[in-house]
Amino acid sequence: MMFSKSAKNRLKFFILLLISASIIIFFIYNNLKKNTVYFYAPQEIKNLSGVPANKVRLGGLVKEGSLKKNNNTYIFVITDLKNEILVEYNGLLPNLFAEGKSAVVEGFLRDKKYFIASTILAKHDENYMPPEVANALKQKKSK
Repeated sequence: MMFSKSAKNRLKFFILLLISASIIIFFIYNNLKKNTVYFYAPQEIKNLSGVPANKVRLGGLVKEGSLKKNNNTYIFVITDLKNEILVEYNGLLPNLFAEGKSAVVEGFLRDKKYFIASTILAKHDENYMPPEVANALKQKKSK
């Protein structure tokens, strides 16, 4: 059975397209796998079977009275009011960061009780609304 020249060209094009799509999908999958950061609460970290080697996010409340500063290094405790994890952070704290407030820290777990943070994401009040949006809502209600 002989294929015509145009059929062979279409077959070559289809195979090349299939190989290219496979390579692109492989790179996208690997990139997503490397850049995925999982979020954990202290209770979830306590229940993990091992310590994740990848970068993770830890969220909870900054325990009152736990914040200590040594030069540019901060040590504090993140808690979910049942479990606690000691966090070490080297850098400048965000303006919204405070004891008794929510925070999310990103970094690596040294073990289930000690976290080395590379980034702190202080969370604002859940009721916060940008002034422009609040004014627009007030105007809408008054009409």
